[in-house]
Amino acid sequence: MSSPWSRPAVSPENSGLLIARAHDELLAGNEDRRLSDVRPLVQESWRRSLASLVGPEGLPTLDLASEELEAYRRAHPLAGVMDMIRALLLPGSAEDSGVVVAVGDAAGRLLWVEGDRQIRARTGDMGFIAGANWSEDVVGTSAPGTALTLDRSVQIRGAEHFNRLVQPWSCTAAPVHDPETRRLLGMIDVTGGPEAVTPQAQLLVDATARAIESEILVGRLRAQQDPPPRRPRRSPGTRALLRILGRDRALLEVSGESGETVVELGARHAEILLLLAVHREGMSAEALSEAVYGHPATETLRPEMVRLRKVLEPLAPALVPASRPYRLPEGLETDAQQMVSLLDRGAHRVALAAYRGPVLPDSVAPGVAEVRESVRQALREALIEEAGIDVLLAYADTVDGREDAEVLRLCLGMLPARSPKRAGLVSRIERLEQD
Repeated sequence: MSSPWSRPAVSPENSGLLIARAHDELLAGNEDRRLSDVRPLVQESWRRSLASLVGPEGLPTLDLASEELEAYRRAHPLAGVMDMIRALLLPGSAEDSGVVVAVGDAAGRLLWVEGDRQIRARTGDMGFIAGANWSEDVVGTSAPGTALTLDRSVQIRGAEHFNRLVQPWSCTAAPVHDPETRRLLGMIDVTGGPEAVTPQAQLLVDATARAIESEILVGRLRAQQDPPPRRPRRSPGTRALLRILGRDRALLEVSGESGETVVELGARHAEILLLLAVHREGMSAEALSEAVYGHPATETLRPEMVRLRKVLEPLAPALVPASRPYRLPEGLETDAQQMVSLLDRGAHRVALAAYRGPVLPDSVAPGVAEVRESVRQALREALIEEAGIDVLLAYADTVDGREDAEVLRLCLGMLPARSPKRAGLVSRIERLEQD
């Protein structure tokens, strides 16, 4: 089946220039100037974005990390209609459809992002990925967030986006409701070029939302006639995150039914928890002591494990390591693993913003040094192979990138011939070569 997405006959460039000027005036504090060139719906959304202190070039927050995302979307009411959404909005080959289709929850968090491979790579750079929060009070005016705010279908064209990073794109989104209670379940969004904001696009997205609601109702009626066996409900477990990027002393953040607790760990305890988080299958006492001390030192390791258990027992009993082998009973996420997950999803700009620096930079533990280098290489290689020039230039200004001649030369080759940034790069390259 051919793609339903076709470009409009009229080019929006002239209108986009006027809207962009109005956006600049608004950010400069001149609210009354040029706003007549902007649709009232967009004007009101821009004002809400300002009131929410949304940054004009900010990035969305990553609210759902990889494992949490998988569990959450499996249980979401829209999981059962994803095949219908794909059939209606991405017929034929989704990989070259010309658009990206996103499905999110009522809070604006994207749960599925599918469609054209090249567009996904480019939109991922601004954080348009599964797990990211695209509500209006986080990223400003956009079809997904504004549709949820207004509880109606919305089209946002290019320069109408509040966030400048999103302005190369256009999008159409519609909310999806529970067919019985009319409670908001989430939204569906189509993002791409001008073809994503035609009148036909809005009709198609609206029709898909209504079809989804009907399918949910039909599914419930079938379930009532032939109810599946009930599974025992699991109580929410403990969530733990170990922050180790750019930190000499790690932070352990633990959240559960009783709230959230943050504790700063000693250097040795941070090293042990990091290694057990990376080696989820567990480590023998010999392997863990070599990774921590650089040589077999099980007699030194054992009392350290006793002290670590005493720290964890009142804070997070579910994280107390088991023995033989040493292993964490529940998964412990690290901010380094989350950053690598962002790279895997194509969110290079968000990943770079999340990279606060090397993993436990003062640690000399061999196992930690191995993790540190692995994370550094993952970031560097992903940016070299896939990132745009703006992200690569930002990486070139980090501790890891500022003396990387290969990165600097790649930036130089990607910049236009008359770019004022070229002179500085040439100077930096020459200085590195002299040294």
